Amino acid sequence: MPEPTREEVDQMTGPIVLEFGAPWCPHCQAIQSFMTDMRAKHPEVRHVSVEDGKGRPLGRSFQVKLWPTLVFMRDGAVVSQAVRPASEEIALGYAELTDPANRAS
Repeated sequence: MPEPTREEVDQMTGPIVLEFGAPWCPHCQAIQSFMTDMRAKHPEVRHVSVEDGKGRPLGRSFQVKLWPTLVFMRDGAVVSQAVRPASEEIALGYAELTDPANRAS
């Protein structure tokens, strides 16, 4: 699947996690089992894996400098962003997306 454009990402509805990284990145590999668990626990959250690299416009539009970077979004708006996150930060990002108390009315 080709990398979505920033315009396409901004038009996505509902809760979304953009995961920027690279398959060979050891930091990215380290969070994969936890990310798999979070995707299983939160099927309502769309997950978009973006293979990032030099000159990739989507990553640059989110100021991605280190991998993995997770961008938690709802209805085209960034809720939070986590760089090289620990599992607690990932869980918090998902909670911010899925907890009804965190939704704007």
